Amino acid sequence: MEIRHDPRYNIAYISFRNKAEHQVQSLKISETVILDISSGGEIYGIELLNANEQLKAQSGLTLKYLNEATGEKSELKLAS
Repeated sequence: MEIRHDPRYNIAYISFRNKAEHQVQSLKISETVILDISSGGEIYGIELLNANEQLKAQSGLTLKYLNEATGEKSELKLAS
């Protein structure tokens, strides 16, 4: 998984798979969320068009990871 964030354009992209290798369809879920999905229903990525507002709403631009099976936690501060 990869998260790209461009504060200059206020866009973030969460990538689950390499969409360059497959044909995906972009579905506009809302005015600010676009979902890239394959014909088989696999999610390839999620684009956030007002990323700063959506990402900082919950975490102050900090990406938090929690492995619920092990309790392992980590955090990554995103550029604002």
